[in-house]
Amino acid sequence: MGILPKGVKDYKLNPKTGEFSAYLNSTCSFKLENSYQLNYKPVIKGVISKGRLRKLCGVSVKVVLLWLNIVEVNRKGKNLEFSVGLASANFPVENFEECPQCGRGLNCVDEDDNVVSSF
Repeated sequence: MGILPKGVKDYKLNPKTGEFSAYLNSTCSFKLENSYQLNYKPVIKGVISKGRLRKLCGVSVKVVLLWLNIVEVNRKGKNLEFSVGLASANFPVENFEECPQCGRGLNCVDEDDNVVSSF
């Protein structure tokens, strides 16, 4: 659930091929606490199947000074493996139980400055 940010306004899914498109109102960017900066284009495309997203387009991560496209996400037991091609990183599935918010990430604060969720 928490791989895409809140604010997806529409999506298309071909149930036979698994090809999908998700549409945001605009580009979305946020930094995960003490971790990576993520950027989502207004249109995110890929192919979904059980435990796997492949041929992913529209999601990038900043690693040191470089922006790299996340091209695949695989479920490996209790972890999600995010691949940028030659390299990958694993994160616990429980980190993705809630959707991040553009500009806020996973440290979401409501209008009264109360922490709503934090990973």
